[in-house]
Amino acid sequence: MTLFGLDEAAVAGLAEGVRPSHAPRAGMEPGLAGEVFARAAWTCIAEPGDGTAGVLVDRLGAGPALAAVLEPGSPGRLAARVGATGVPEGFAEELGQALQRWRPRLSAGEVTRCLQQAARVGARLALPGDEVWPAGVDDLGRNAPLALWWRGTAPALASLANSIALVGARAATGYGEHVAIESSAGLVDRGFTIVSGAAYGIDGMAHRAALASSGFTVAFLAGGVDRFYPSGHDALLGRIVAAGAVVSELPCGAAPTKWRFLQRNRLIAASSAATIVLEAGWRSGSLNTAGHAAALGRPLGAVPGPVTSPTSAGCHRLIREYDAVCVTTAAEMAELVGDRVVQVPLDFPGDRETGTRGGAPGRGERTSDQIRVFDALSARSPRTVHDVARRAGLSVAAVQGALGGLDLEGAARERETGWVRAST
Repeated sequence: MTLFGLDEAAVAGLAEGVRPSHAPRAGMEPGLAGEVFARAAWTCIAEPGDGTAGVLVDRLGAGPALAAVLEPGSPGRLAARVGATGVPEGFAEELGQALQRWRPRLSAGEVTRCLQQAARVGARLALPGDEVWPAGVDDLGRNAPLALWWRGTAPALASLANSIALVGARAATGYGEHVAIESSAGLVDRGFTIVSGAAYGIDGMAHRAALASSGFTVAFLAGGVDRFYPSGHDALLGRIVAAGAVVSELPCGAAPTKWRFLQRNRLIAASSAATIVLEAGWRSGSLNTAGHAAALGRPLGAVPGPVTSPTSAGCHRLIREYDAVCVTTAAEMAELVGDRVVQVPLDFPGDRETGTRGGAPGRGERTSDQIRVFDALSARSPRTVHDVARRAGLSVAAVQGALGGLDLEGAARERETGWVRAST
């Protein structure tokens, strides 16, 4: 099978760079090489959590699904092919919209560059069913990742079956940092791997304490594993690569955006046996991670703080309104794993983007399309609608609609050569 016009030898060569064979002279089997290349291509084409891509790959296989998308033809023709395997009602219309999102990204050059860059930095591609694949993410169903890029040690990645996620505020207080250090070290002593998002504040402290305790820690990123973010944690992430693992479902070179942070959070929650919020404001992004954990039926805990502290208001909200378990020590956190499952409403506060992470205060909530389009705009360089569509992973029509809303809000402006973010 040829993909993007590349022959089997070229596909195998690119795939070998991210899945090195234990027997170099034997090379990679053509079938596996095609699967690796196809799933790598899907990480370039579809945004994280794209359920339509998930259904298509699940029904047809990664390679045939990619070949079908590359072939000219109507969405109805492809939907009919998929329909024989049994798909949800209305999938044909859903597929038509998805094809409009994917087509701006159907570039052989982009896929080739991401594979070559991954090989240069030593990144590997994990596929479902691999020994290092975190089985918990399969619970995401059609929104599960199609593949995962990672750098680090295989034992750390394989240890996610026995992990606990520690998340919290970026603007952490001394109290929050102290709790993060004690909790992380205590859980490592009990044999748990620490999962977090490598952000400033609580995340960073949780990772550092796990490393200091000679334990495994895994950081899920919202961009490519070759682009450490935040830049201030470059040294920390380098240490995690040496002793743990950094993981992303985005290809090398991909930039982190607000939308991708939200999608990243679902991986933190799904890959872990339990999620603990150590310190969080009323609208903290860590509540989004907690919401995913609760929706998946994962145990959820929250650490209380001073009632006068706004940085603990989110934890108190989880305990009071959403039945999170109040935990104060590593021993209590460890107890969550095993026989306790927290059931909370799926309409969770962290699932809506408001305030500082979504729409501007006082201007209402932005839709997910508007968030993605705003992330794709530049404050200096005008970008065409087609360029924004490619960067955001949306159809041109969806981008035009989102730009109209952002224009009315005053968040985007159209110039002669394209659209830019408005100065705030």
